[in-house]
Order: sequence, then C-alpha cells, then structure tokens
Amino acid sequence: MNKKPRKVVLAYSGGLDTSIILKWLQLNYNYEVVTFTADIGQKEELEPAREKALLLGVKPENIFIEDLREEFVRDFVFPMFRSNALYEGQYLLGTAIARPLISKKLIEIANRVNADAVSHGATGKGNDQVRFELSCYALNPNIKIISPWREWDLNSRSKLLEFAEKNQIPISKDKKGEAPFSVDANILHTSSEGKVLEDPSEIAPEYVFQRTCSPENAPEDAEIIKIKFEAGDMIAINDQKMKGHDLLEKLNQLGSKHGIGRLDLVEGRFIGMKSRGIYETPGGTILLEAHRAIESITLDRGASHLKDELMPKYSELIYNGLWYSPEREMLQSLINTSQKYVEGEVTLKLYKGSVRSIARQSKQSLYSEKQVTFEDDEGIYNQGDASGFIKLNALRLKLLAQRNLKNTNSG
Repeated sequence: MNKKPRKVVLAYSGGLDTSIILKWLQLNYNYEVVTFTADIGQKEELEPAREKALLLGVKPENIFIEDLREEFVRDFVFPMFRSNALYEGQYLLGTAIARPLISKKLIEIANRVNADAVSHGATGKGNDQVRFELSCYALNPNIKIISPWREWDLNSRSKLLEFAEKNQIPISKDKKGEAPFSVDANILHTSSEGKVLEDPSEIAPEYVFQRTCSPENAPEDAEIIKIKFEAGDMIAINDQKMKGHDLLEKLNQLGSKHGIGRLDLVEGRFIGMKSRGIYETPGGTILLEAHRAIESITLDRGASHLKDELMPKYSELIYNGLWYSPEREMLQSLINTSQKYVEGEVTLKLYKGSVRSIARQSKQSLYSEKQVTFEDDEGIYNQGDASGFIKLNALRLKLLAQRNLKNTNSG
C-alpha cells in the first residue's frame, strides 16, 4: 500500500454511512480524520453531526460545519439557471450542482489543516464519485482521494450494520432495516432513488415525495406571483427583495404548496448505466419558467437560439462533474454576457402542479407593439418589404425544385 496521508478531510453528513467511513478511515489507515459538514439547505439539524464526530474521536478543532446556502445559490445555482440548464431535457441538476461547492470547501479545509487527502461517501456505481473527484483534482492536482466504497468489503447493508455495532457507532432505529430509498437534498431539490424505485415500471409510492404535495391535493384556487430579474438573476418576489437563498426558499414554499416540480426520470448516468430517480425541484421549476419568460422579451433571437443550442452541452458538463473545466467556464462567460439586459418582471400563475407565465415586462424589452399590431401601424413597418425577403430565401429552394422536376420528367 502507498504511503498513507497524515490527515484526511471527510465530507461528513453525520449519517450512518459517513460515520462508518469515519471509523473505517481511523481503523484501516490510521488517519487523523477532519470532518466537514455543509449546510446547503438540506433542512437537517447539523449539530448532531458535530456530536457524533466527537463521539467517534474527532478532535473539536477538526470539526468544520459551514452555512453555504447563500454561496451555493449565488455562485452555483443562479449562474446555472442563467443558461436554462436541463440535463436530458428534464433534470434541473439539483444534486450535480452542489458537488463542486462541497469539493471546493474540502480542498480549502485540507489546505487549512495541512491534510494531504480528502474522502467522500459516494458509491462506486454513481455519478457523485466522478463529480467530487474531478472537482477536487481540478482545484488541487496533488490531493489524494480516498473512496471507501471502491475499497472496502462492506458491500451490503447487513455488513455495514455489523461494522457499526462492532465499533459502537449509533444506529438510528429506522436504519436497523433496509432503508426504503436513498435521499439527497439541498435548497434546490430533493432526489430519491433505489429500493422501491428501482423498477421503472412500478409507480412511485406517494410517500417518496417529501418536498411537494400531490397536485391533486393542491389548493383549488390558483396563485399569482411576480418575480423580478436583474442581469439574469432573480432579485425579488412580489416586490420583496431578499438574499438569493431566501428567494429560492420562498419559491420552494410556493411550489410545494401547489405541487409543482415533481419529476420521475430514468436518466443516463455518466458512468454508463441508467437509473431511475424521483426529483422534486419546486422553486427551481418556477424560476426556470420565469427566466425563460423574461428572456423572451429581452434577449435577441440569435442570442436566444444560440443559448438553446449550447444548453445541452453546458448541462452535460455540470452533470458529468466538469464545473471547473475550461469549457464550462468558457460557456459561462458567453451565458453571462447574454444576460446583460435580462431584467424586468414576470407574472406567473401557480396551479395544481403547473406554473405558467401570463405576463412579462421590461425596460429593456425588444418587443415592439407598434410593429406587430394587427391594427394600423402608422407606417412603422412596410409589409411590402417582405416580398424581397421571401424571394431571396426562396432562391435556393426554387433551384432545387427545378432540378428535381427536371430529373423527374427526364426519368
């Protein structure tokens, strides 16, 4: 075995799996373990993670818990939403976009405490192992990365529980049996996968959904809201300005109430296999609809269409863990430039699982009512000009048609 690092920084949730990893690192590698727990809006009490780390022998000065909600929304979620990113046309990338921030903090803490290794709890079958490790290497090419799920022989729930009991790791009562499904959550979304969801031909039970009410049980009356934008980012809801993470949380509450943002998806993982997941992104679903609406009046057609062409590539880069790649940064610069005049207000209707834009306005609007009106446009637009435009665009089509007719007649 290679020379072992002196310290390792573990991305630590305080749950059973990462607690087992913590002890396993201590026993099998004799590491001094440093834990890092990120608050990215998962709505879990984080102090128990500190208490459990202390119980497992981590020094108080080696326990890091940080509130990253605002940084997450400001520097990762909002830049992504400027692109209208959707992976495979549907997924709002709620899990993928959180990994580069967590990786960034792992490397920062490793530098701070002079650790030469980091560790994570991602399994060897998923995308997260790729996202964490590509991000970490991009930020520190010399860092060592320990991925216990690719090394240990604890390959079943029973073995994990046996290890936990042997090493006096607290096990919550609901963890004694096999969990019905796996959950990842942050302020942008909740994702559920595994166990009862593994068969895509089976309808997901209602208890899987944690962040949204069923659309059938949503209020009978629609709700009208207004979202303001500046430089492509949401800055206010119903004229109330707040920090980015508070705005997103407000949208989450509205979307949850109306059953908005549910997605049952079978996706193609980066590592090759397909997986089925249940995603809930209430606030993000509303934000995407609003952002596209404000772009519809402020963004030039050429710029808008180019963005739509580039969006799948941009989304794939985030999904595949390449947030810190030069190509993602290049695309981000282009996207950010496009957002200079994307400002104004969108009015939306929330009702029974749906969100629809019903009005939009902006001082930077490219929409000209005088040009498009069916009434007298007072000579602003000469409809006769369209004749030459059509003839020029029809020229190649006419030449093709003449050749095809000639070949058909000669045949």
